[in-house]
Amino acid sequence: MTGGASRAGCEPVRWGFLGAGWIAARALAPAVHAADGAALVAAAARDTDRARRLGPSGRTYDDYAGLLADPDVEAVYVALSNEAHLPWTLAALEAGKHVLCEKPLGLTAEQVRQMAAAAVRADRLLVEATFSRWHPRTRRAEALLRSGAIGAVREIDAGFTFPTVPAGNYRWEPDRGGGALYDVGPYALGAALWASLGSPPLSAQPDPVQVLAVTVDRAPTGVDLTCAAALRVGSAEAEVRVSIAERPAQWLRVHGEAGTLVLDEPAFTSWLAPSTLLLDDASGRSALEFGPVDPYQRMVEHVSRAVRGDGCAWVLPVEESLRVARAMDLVRAGAP
Repeated sequence: MTGGASRAGCEPVRWGFLGAGWIAARALAPAVHAADGAALVAAAARDTDRARRLGPSGRTYDDYAGLLADPDVEAVYVALSNEAHLPWTLAALEAGKHVLCEKPLGLTAEQVRQMAAAAVRADRLLVEATFSRWHPRTRRAEALLRSGAIGAVREIDAGFTFPTVPAGNYRWEPDRGGGALYDVGPYALGAALWASLGSPPLSAQPDPVQVLAVTVDRAPTGVDLTCAAALRVGSAEAEVRVSIAERPAQWLRVHGEAGTLVLDEPAFTSWLAPSTLLLDDASGRSALEFGPVDPYQRMVEHVSRAVRGDGCAWVLPVEESLRVARAMDLVRAGAP
């Protein structure tokens, strides 16, 4: 596909970036440049040289408000630290921009509700950028669970751990939304929710999550280095572990009444590399192989298509982001 090319005669969606950190520079800017139906036209960062290195075709700004006032920007990607998601998402929506915001969308369920209400008022799209949800393997796993391939889900084991947060990073600061649960909880805890609620019968209610137990290891700053939670989600029991102080590992194992589904490592961050889904069902054991793919690019393409009104585009529903935020509220409330 040709970067910036239009889809079905539509003009590319004109994107502006708030923030130019690692994820914006290494993943999202290349994804927009490569995407069908998207163009990066503006970028804002405190250091305009970093903004310029993202390669926008138009202006760079040293303040975020300047970018939001740019009439050429239609959609905004919020790549800021966690505590800045709420104010700048609200500001972008109020400026009439569609918003793709890094995870976690909000620090509380109430923040997510505020953003969702603002999106409705502005008649603009609001999407959380949990990029793994656009990976073909994740989409297949969800479809298999919804089809009843392994029967009603009974047990889920999900986790995301790593040890490499540098000194001075906002993840060490509680007031900035630091800690493991905010950083990688949207992947592991989010997977426990979509895996359990994706099994038949589909729950039409907001997540019926019950926290059974929580253990936390905290840093001297107060953020959670490691958080482990035992949950009941609908009829399933889930064990979720997240950490920014343990060896690198990612896993998702879903056990149903009639089989098992496993996302081989890395369960959540497969990017430009082959990946495997292991399925043990009534037909026997199989390994579904997926070729290298850029889920960031797929995310940008689907969000851009949705902005243009393509009803076949898939975006992560705000309702699911709210479920994850509610669950994180409950886990934090249950933490010692």
